[in-house]
Amino acid sequence: MTQTAVGWHIELEFEEDTHRTRAAALVRLSDGSEVRAHGYASRHPSDSGQPRVGEEIAGARALNELAMKLLTKAHDEIDEASGRTSYPLT
Repeated sequence: MTQTAVGWHIELEFEEDTHRTRAAALVRLSDGSEVRAHGYASRHPSDSGQPRVGEEIAGARALNELAMKLLTKAHDEIDEASGRTSYPLT
């Protein structure tokens, strides 16, 4: 039987103006640390106003950066625990 030891909740917040959407992502980890990331989307002046699309793009970019930061954090922890330098996680 599988047991869940921990769960993560990721927060995403958006700020928008007429041409740009900014997303901020935050995850609090069970070790008490926080990882933050940002993503942006820009609307070309000829594009129609679709705030949801800007949120999806900016949010996806923030989550992608968050994922890369988590991989880097895990890699650094593996190296610290093993006392050697390993290949980066991708």
